[in-house]
Amino acid sequence: MLSASSLRTAFRGLSLDTPTSIKRSFSTTSFLQKRKTLSEEVPPYPYKPNYLYKQADTGLYGGVSIDFGNKISKGKNKGKTRRSWKPNVRWKKLHSDALDEDVFIKVTRKALRTIRKCNGLDNYLLSDKPARIKELGLTGWELRWKVMQTPKIQARFSEQRKKLGLAEPPKSFEEWLRTRKQIQWRGNTPLKERVDIKDKTPIKLEQLANLESLKEQPTQGPKLA
Repeated sequence: MLSASSLRTAFRGLSLDTPTSIKRSFSTTSFLQKRKTLSEEVPPYPYKPNYLYKQADTGLYGGVSIDFGNKISKGKNKGKTRRSWKPNVRWKKLHSDALDEDVFIKVTRKALRTIRKCNGLDNYLLSDKPARIKELGLTGWELRWKVMQTPKIQARFSEQRKKLGLAEPPKSFEEWLRTRKQIQWRGNTPLKERVDIKDKTPIKLEQLANLESLKEQPTQGPKLA
């Protein structure tokens, strides 16, 4: 419980009776860095959001955050001064061939170099490497999902399936569930081609019943001469 004096000093700045402006003991403004949330249609992000550097989830930062270190002076006053290095973030307009439009997004210098090495924004977002997906963040993950839903990328995926000899995926989840119920699989063989185990077992069920009946019968001791 807070004492009366501490509550009085906390709410002193909010009172209207004081003639002079007194500095408040707390801030009533909202947080500057808010948590970014994904829409319902976007699948969940496989990695955790950035709790320490929330700004990294609002753009393509490439896994970069604020670095801390020491500034060492070599003059007369030798010593170490604590300092920080902020990432080089800038607003950049990047063209997406799949979306057929320019995306105006915050990008770091490191992520921009990687995008140029990948020959475009689409190739950077569609990489399946775990390190790449982890450095995308929430904004990159949402942009990746939008790019994957375009007709150009869907046609590219269908061509890759044909080359690998894979079947086309169902158009909806209901269609996949319907086909799953029609063809029930256990291992690598369907249920229709499954072999009946009763005929293959060395001891049949009737023999097991006879053995159980013999066990239940009382045993007779040896007859004396």
